[in-house]
Amino acid sequence: MENTKDLTEHSSRPERKRRDSFGMFDGYDSCSEDTSSSSSSEESEEEVAPLPSNLPIIKNNGQVYTYPDGKSGMATCEMCGMVGVRDAFYSKTKRFCSVSCSRSYSSNSKKASILARLQVTGKPPTKKAKVLQKQPLVAKLAAYAQYQATLQNQAKTKAAVSMEGFSWGNYINSNSFIAAPVTCFKHAPMGTCWGDISENVRIEVPNTDCSLPTKVFWIAGIVKLAGYNALLRYEGFENDSGLDFWCNICGSDIHPVGWCAASGKPLVPPRTIQHKYTNWKAFLVKRLTGAKTLPPDFSQKVSESMQYPFKTCMRVEVVDKRHLCRTRVAVVESVIGGRLRLVYEESEDRTDDFWCHMHSPLIHHIGWSRSIGHRFKRSDITKKQDGHFDTPPHLFAKVKEVDQSGEWFKEGMKLEAIDPLNLSTICVATIRKVLADGFLMIGIDGSEAADGSDWFCYHATSPSIFPVGFCEINMIELTPPRGYTKLPFKWFDYLRETGSIAAPVKLFNKDVPNHGFRVGMKLEAVDLMEPRLICVATVTRIIHRLLRIHFDGWEEEYDQWVDCESPDLYPVGWCQLTGYQLQPPASQSSRESQSGSSKQKKKAKSQQYKGHKKMTTLQLKEELLDGEDYNFLQGASDQESNGSANFYIKQEP
Repeated sequence: MENTKDLTEHSSRPERKRRDSFGMFDGYDSCSEDTSSSSSSEESEEEVAPLPSNLPIIKNNGQVYTYPDGKSGMATCEMCGMVGVRDAFYSKTKRFCSVSCSRSYSSNSKKASILARLQVTGKPPTKKAKVLQKQPLVAKLAAYAQYQATLQNQAKTKAAVSMEGFSWGNYINSNSFIAAPVTCFKHAPMGTCWGDISENVRIEVPNTDCSLPTKVFWIAGIVKLAGYNALLRYEGFENDSGLDFWCNICGSDIHPVGWCAASGKPLVPPRTIQHKYTNWKAFLVKRLTGAKTLPPDFSQKVSESMQYPFKTCMRVEVVDKRHLCRTRVAVVESVIGGRLRLVYEESEDRTDDFWCHMHSPLIHHIGWSRSIGHRFKRSDITKKQDGHFDTPPHLFAKVKEVDQSGEWFKEGMKLEAIDPLNLSTICVATIRKVLADGFLMIGIDGSEAADGSDWFCYHATSPSIFPVGFCEINMIELTPPRGYTKLPFKWFDYLRETGSIAAPVKLFNKDVPNHGFRVGMKLEAVDLMEPRLICVATVTRIIHRLLRIHFDGWEEEYDQWVDCESPDLYPVGWCQLTGYQLQPPASQSSRESQSGSSKQKKKAKSQQYKGHKKMTTLQLKEELLDGEDYNFLQGASDQESNGSANFYIKQEP
């Protein structure tokens, strides 16, 4: 396979060589269940003193590791006092046994510094240390370990409270949900090179069911995939799911089979099943021959796919969130997973910001507005601030080239469009201005400001605009103009009353990619009414390339229509991978207390249409169209389509 590594090659090698390639500990088979040791090797080139016969040893790649005995090659952690193999300690100086100890030491915690003086430097303790000094060293270590555990538990408790105890793994398992595959998100890390990673792929992961003082690994198989997250089961547990666990496949501790052998890392079977086999090497050879694993360069691909060309201090033109009809200059303040926090250039306290993805159609290079005739708010700042520079134009998402010389959109033409101020609705709309390069200024009928300040810009190929009749054919509720009383709304009557014509169907984008989404799939989605938030969400409808996104725990009135290739949709686990904060499903109490939030803003916006909330869909009848210019292609609609279809009104010449 292109993106997986076939392990069949192991079966053709001599048995001894084949066993070593798994990185197993030589001699581990004889260890008892409560054994804890480091590693050793039969072929060490250095002369090693004989070891006691009752001391379990583990051999690995030319180095002999033994239990702490105070001899050379050992080290003592300056933070917690643990004695261990020097080579297994953290950092180049080998002063600490783990990252947590190194960070704790660096934080200058009072108790940390007291412990360091008592155990390492031998300096006389201060008055604050007398209480600790009265106890034996073992008691001090135990007390401090308990103190550290308490801090960790408190941190976990705080995190659980803020996220309401949400875990993607538990959420999916308890409800038997299915997540959208990573391949549905071409803009996300690994979206274009995920390959055929699937169930039963084997990987090497840290062994958490082990009492050894150093990090060791074991092989696990993928039981279930949910975006970047995988439910794993340690090899040897067969049908026992007791120790199954979820992890992010793109995490730094996930490796293809064979990585431990190449890196000199120990492979240790979980303590729970140590007794099941006497020869673990033979077991692995049998289980892994012919199995699939991650490609050897998987971690490199993950790293490369998380490199983003946008940098802080770059200047861009972005839509003015208070006046959609114009753009403003903003500066990239931060980049997280390809998402940009843009601060408007005139914001003195740097709090007037806007979040979007680097591939968003809402951002452009400096000078874009002038080049196409778009309204632009000039900055009061006469020159660039030190360190700020214009973003190179080639970094922005490219739009499809169009030919405006022939039949094209004209001012006054009618169409249907997603309301950018109320993304749960598709509304009756009008083209108000035709710009260069295929861009259009559009207004929502019945709710436009007199000065056009609420017009918005869509490209002619945008998946957010549709020909007249799209909603009726696909059984989507169309929002009529505000104040329009002739209900149910009929396009034929409305066009005649307003003296308008519908935009030609052939000018709209009818491409439908094979996106792979299915109704019910889970994902992480941006709340576009509050774009700094990314929430747990579900695909509830699919209309060709249009997705109805529901935010779990919220009412349907907050749903949003989003294109299948929108850069505001992400696989399950994206927030964990990039370090972005995920908003868990809303509870009833949190919904009721969400005063002043974007949710209420959307609700206020929807009140404009209060009188029409339960309106029926369009009911154009074929007899009304006899002799007219509009003909429905009835029967050509595919409500849950994932492919091309003729779902528009055909406009005859």
